[in-house]
Amino acid sequence: MNAAGRAKREAVRLEAAGLFERGIGAVEAARTLEVSTKSAYQWHRAWEAGGPEALASKGPPGPDSQLDDAQRQALEQALEAGPEAAGLGNDQRWTLLRVRELIASKFGVSYSLKGVALVLHAMDWTVQVPDAKASDRDEEAITAWRKKTWPTVKGSRAGWARGSASWTSPRTR
Repeated sequence: MNAAGRAKREAVRLEAAGLFERGIGAVEAARTLEVSTKSAYQWHRAWEAGGPEALASKGPPGPDSQLDDAQRQALEQALEAGPEAAGLGNDQRWTLLRVRELIASKFGVSYSLKGVALVLHAMDWTVQVPDAKASDRDEEAITAWRKKTWPTVKGSRAGWARGSASWTSPRTR
């Protein structure tokens, strides 16, 4: 969930705190706020134990990122410069392994490949899968095969019966 979603949910919880302060019970608060009664009861218990502060957002779930904002900006600049600028050869593809190596060498932080994918996702970068083709691929030969050989191998649909092969289909009865 993003920050806007967390803020929206927090606003609903704080609105519930206001209802609780006015003496409105959890069931009525749930009905008013259009939330589940289970949530309203949990919020009511938290409110009784710690007041409205107990219903405040605790931030994003999971552990804190190992990279701060300045390091993320530096990582983004390094990614935009490309692998060759990072000393990773002239292959211009960023793999998760390469990004992990970059993070470790630049910031001294070790991530799993899943962790690298999460860091990239948080930075609004997507994982790209290269379209790998054989280096000795002959496009002309492929085109010729598709035009001449494939039609004879494939055969004709003219002899095929229309309808479904399923015994439950009404067309086959």
